[in-house]
Amino acid sequence: MSTILHEWAKVNGQKLYLQFQTIFLLMKRYVFAGMGISALAFFMACNQGNSSADKTTSEDPLAAHRDTTVNPRQDFFDYANGGWIKSNPIPPQYSQWGIGNLVKEELYNRLRTINEKAVANPQDAISKKIAAFWQSGMDSVKLNADGIKPIEGQLKAIDAISNLQQLAQVSAQLSSFADVLCGIGISQDAKNSEVMAVTFWQGGLGLPNRDYYFNTDERTTKVRAAYPGHISHMLQFTGMPAATADAAATDIVKLETILAKNSRKLEALRDPNANYNKMAVTKLTQMAPNIDWALYLQHQGIAKFADTVIVGQPEFYTALSNALKSEKLETWKNYLKWQVISSAAPYLSDTISASSFAFYGKLMRGQEKQQLRWKRVLDNEESAMGEALGQLFVKEYFNATAKKRYENLVEDIRAALKVRIQNLAWMSDSTKQKALYKLSKITKKVGYPDKWKDFSAMDIKNQSYFDNSLQAQIWWHNHEISKLGKPVDRTEWDMTPQTYNAYYNPSNNEIVLPAGIFTVPGKRDEELDDALVYGYAGASTIGHEITHGFDDEGRQFDAEGNLKSWWTKEDEEKFNKRAAVMVQQFDGYVVVDSLHINGKATLGENIADLGGILLGWDAFQKTEQFKKNEKISGLTPSERYFLGYSLGWLSHTKKEELARRVLTDVHSPAKFRVNGPFSDVDAFYDVYGLKPGDGMYRPDSLRVRIW
Repeated sequence: MSTILHEWAKVNGQKLYLQFQTIFLLMKRYVFAGMGISALAFFMACNQGNSSADKTTSEDPLAAHRDTTVNPRQDFFDYANGGWIKSNPIPPQYSQWGIGNLVKEELYNRLRTINEKAVANPQDAISKKIAAFWQSGMDSVKLNADGIKPIEGQLKAIDAISNLQQLAQVSAQLSSFADVLCGIGISQDAKNSEVMAVTFWQGGLGLPNRDYYFNTDERTTKVRAAYPGHISHMLQFTGMPAATADAAATDIVKLETILAKNSRKLEALRDPNANYNKMAVTKLTQMAPNIDWALYLQHQGIAKFADTVIVGQPEFYTALSNALKSEKLETWKNYLKWQVISSAAPYLSDTISASSFAFYGKLMRGQEKQQLRWKRVLDNEESAMGEALGQLFVKEYFNATAKKRYENLVEDIRAALKVRIQNLAWMSDSTKQKALYKLSKITKKVGYPDKWKDFSAMDIKNQSYFDNSLQAQIWWHNHEISKLGKPVDRTEWDMTPQTYNAYYNPSNNEIVLPAGIFTVPGKRDEELDDALVYGYAGASTIGHEITHGFDDEGRQFDAEGNLKSWWTKEDEEKFNKRAAVMVQQFDGYVVVDSLHINGKATLGENIADLGGILLGWDAFQKTEQFKKNEKISGLTPSERYFLGYSLGWLSHTKKEELARRVLTDVHSPAKFRVNGPFSDVDAFYDVYGLKPGDGMYRPDSLRVRIW
């Protein structure tokens, strides 16, 4: 689907700049504690390199992490990962602790060393930028002395607003770093993937999504009740008197509630056709007349290429236009100030940053302490210019042998899906042939890009941390705008090589597998047996991402990446009927308190999890390890396969964070990404001998059968 690039997420008490791969960014690992999507940045650990700093262990993680007091037939996640969870409590700086954190912890110190070496002896233009960025972020004395000073220019521009036209102009100028009014980005046209388009999306909220403004469960109500006080507290940093800030906060919450009421729910955002509304800019102005949208685009720097735009949620823009007229101009100005101070908080003084963390990190996510400054700076640096760092890392930590292993594994998984499609009893031959063609056209990107981005124009220098962060965000804004009117660059990566994540991009019909996603902490790649790799990488990553091309959203895009129906009506009905079984299954899982998984919102990820497990298993059965059936650490190859998949979800999460994710995440929590799909896999029943009455057992008639 299309790319929404200039998005923000409130994470760890901060708004972190995100570069969304697609509206439906179909990723394996979504968020680890204290990090947004772009800040996952889990750099390659020691598993692929030959550095003297690499350390290996003789311990077999699949055997060592188990809790053998748990019956695997009752709760496989607790059996597979419970031993590690009991021995590794969540650190106070985090709301979740697991394998992704372990990978990143291994690399934090290396990244710090790289930055400190750049400061001591910068070798080239890139190392000079790295040094300048690091120094500006680490200079807490200057940050604390400057206080609100770095954003005084933005605040003065807001104060000078005297009418709606000026409000729109300033909002457009602020949108490169603050989520004001709405979301706007540059993306492939979902129905013409050869063309880049301007896309408008709902946005402008200070809470994670619409449900936070209306849900009545205890945790959400508590967050909502504390929200006005937090806004007031942050506005007072701008010099606003307390009483004035209190009144302003009340008005801001009322305003955001209007926007939230007219925002679509999480599950509704997953319908690509319903969220594709192409129109002339003049029509958008007719629909939302209180902003001159042509002028707005001009202030964004993109009017030259934007006669037409794609509007995700038209009703949101009508409501936004009405609110611009119905709410006081002073309320809108205070709203902009709130968005600016909230967005800038991570790059300002310790006092301002800590105040933001107290709400978004401690209250909303359950983190007890803020992450150490140097780690926060590294996360921000990754978001700003992570691909520059990636060029240094892949030389040492992802050798040619490892790259070849995973390229071959992609083809093993592709071959497994080909056989499954050919053998489907419920699908017609006509749809099968088109599915097989799409499968054959999936592009694989493994490890790192062949062509690197050029960051020479990014204005990072001896200036404030906020200004360096702002300049990075402006560079990304201009980078995306530069794509308009040009052929789509299908070679570009939107994750860095060192990222512990992966994605399927339906507009390019590609899977992108950064080097970092294959990391097993403390292990080099050559130490890993095929059973572990086919479960950990083949199933939970490669098979997962390939299946996304055929889940409830991905299946709506053709082999060329266009949103275009290629199914017969009968086959679509059969698919939807089978998918409904999975919706019902996951609707039944209770995550925390009385909160259930949203089966519709998580459907695509759940289908991909199940598909990945099945494809990985099919491919693994062709390996020599499976055929020899020799035990390692007392475990058969088949047992090691299922434990290998479970290793990919090794983690535990605080209740506050679980509650937040139920409302905001299209991925099921880790435990249910293991127990849920395993309950639908016949091979799992055979390997572990499940019987009626076991906690993991589902009658055959209720097991999900799609791919």
